[in-house]
Amino acid sequence: MAVELVERKSENALPVHLVAKDGLDGAGLSPSAIAWARANGFSGEAGRTLILPGEGGALAGALFGTGDGESQLAIGALARTLPEGEWHFAGDLPAPDLAALALVLGGYVFTRYGKKSGRALRFELPSGADGALARRIAEGVFLARDLVNTPTSDMGPDELEEAVQALAATHGADVSVVKGDDLLMRNFPMIHAVGRASTGVPRLIDMTWGPSDAPKVTLVGKGVCFDTGGLDIKPSSGMLLMKKDMGGAANVLGLASMIMAAKLNVRLRVLIPAVENSIAGNAFRPGDVLRSRKGITVEIGNTDAEGRLVLADALALADEERPSLLIDMATLTGAARVALGPDLPPFYTGDEALAADLAAASLAVEDPLWRMPLWRPYDAKLSSKIADINNVTTDGFAGSITAALFLKRFVEKTPGWAHFDIFAWNPADRPHGLTGGEAQGIRALERIISTRFG
Repeated sequence: MAVELVERKSENALPVHLVAKDGLDGAGLSPSAIAWARANGFSGEAGRTLILPGEGGALAGALFGTGDGESQLAIGALARTLPEGEWHFAGDLPAPDLAALALVLGGYVFTRYGKKSGRALRFELPSGADGALARRIAEGVFLARDLVNTPTSDMGPDELEEAVQALAATHGADVSVVKGDDLLMRNFPMIHAVGRASTGVPRLIDMTWGPSDAPKVTLVGKGVCFDTGGLDIKPSSGMLLMKKDMGGAANVLGLASMIMAAKLNVRLRVLIPAVENSIAGNAFRPGDVLRSRKGITVEIGNTDAEGRLVLADALALADEERPSLLIDMATLTGAARVALGPDLPPFYTGDEALAADLAAASLAVEDPLWRMPLWRPYDAKLSSKIADINNVTTDGFAGSITAALFLKRFVEKTPGWAHFDIFAWNPADRPHGLTGGEAQGIRALERIISTRFG
């Protein structure tokens, strides 16, 4: 981590003064600091850092603008704007846990392919903050970001399985894998159909951790390591970010890391259907009818709607043991981005208590989420004349909702189910995260799971 949180500041640590918009006079600053700020046009505007000069050209501290104070995660910008060295906040913070986390998240840099690491900062843990919590959450977020940022040449189904094995080894979890034609023998036909055209053999990765008699929490993540669209091929522009189509898998692994590091009292299960949706002579075709693990037959209206197919088999397996909580995460539809944009993932659930908890947790930890409806009248749009269901609609409307309704058919026994249609990507730099892979929804989910089962 580029930003190291320390329990006690050293004598050399410099202060960072937080200044609200037009709040210089009330920030407890010296007259010379106020004069310097005004001379540099600094008035507490959100996200701006101003270095304070000391004697002989030394640093005396820094000012950071918090604007209207709506987001504590904005503090993450300090990780990229402060000079290297030791720092501490001057005064108490309204949300110290979020401030500590923001500092660590803001220092993330993906360095696998030679990019230089970020600035090395040592920051005193804000008063009242839980340093262990901040580090644990950040490690899960960084795992998700690293996995999404890695291109498919180094993150195909084989490498995704290796990542799961590495995480399992760290926390003493067990992993089993069903791959290749064994998927047919073990009744995962849609996972096999979607991935069979790739040289990266399709598989279902199954990780378990925790006491067998603890409440069951199951996470299902879409692991499409690259999506060409299949025979309904995407244009080249549509493939540029398809390394992130395993963002659901990356996010549930990040969440699993948080849960296991906290040693929560749960029986955790993580299911990842890992495939590439490729093009070859044996690729599945538009018009094919696939039989799912659940026995539901699915007509293929479009091979580029493959994520819901692999998720359906995995969800059917998860639902068979009726977990207390069942979460699936997937970079599933462009329609979700049209509706809510890249920063606000929709979630779907019929569990009103879970929906309320997600809304509250989302606000508490600044992890944006928005509930969308499982609107039953749209279910008829998925009808097929020759099979039980089609994998797409024909009118192009409400694509995220109809995808969620498709998945809902494969979850019948578990009332505590929620589906997250995430983007898993920052299209522009943000204070707590650079352009690239991103964790979405998992900090809110960690809050819920730790509260319910901690």
